[in-house]
Amino acid sequence: MEKAELKIEYEVYKESCPEEYKELCHAAFEMTRNAYCKYSEFAVGAAVLLNNGEIVCGSNQENAAFPSGICAERTALFYACSTFPEVGVKAMAVAARNKGVPLEEFITPCGACRQVISEVIKRYRSDFDVILIGRKTTISVKASQLLPFAFDM
Repeated sequence: MEKAELKIEYEVYKESCPEEYKELCHAAFEMTRNAYCKYSEFAVGAAVLLNNGEIVCGSNQENAAFPSGICAERTALFYACSTFPEVGVKAMAVAARNKGVPLEEFITPCGACRQVISEVIKRYRSDFDVILIGRKTTISVKASQLLPFAFDM
């Protein structure tokens, strides 16, 4: 038997976003206000910066028939890919509020969102930055680091 190890590299920003992504981070945080989350009261906003400079946003949308809702990350990525099908992704930012209060620490995308992110990398043959926003700690990680053993056909 041979053992192997995975290491994930990321950058940590205390109480701030990376300077080049300030507008993107602001857009993600503002999108938390558009979330439809009357069941969980957990509002998530995502913003995607495309290679053409466009910023496309999304928020989580819940539904009484669980799990018929959709996460903010997938909302934003599906909208970006359907509106600009030939334009790749440069970066994505994700922010959240719980019962109206911004989170102290960052949140990470769920497994389904990580798989969709993996497919976007494959589709455009390009990795991108993912900025996960918290009031105390924000990190930047390459999208490919989020799901190292992604499903592929």
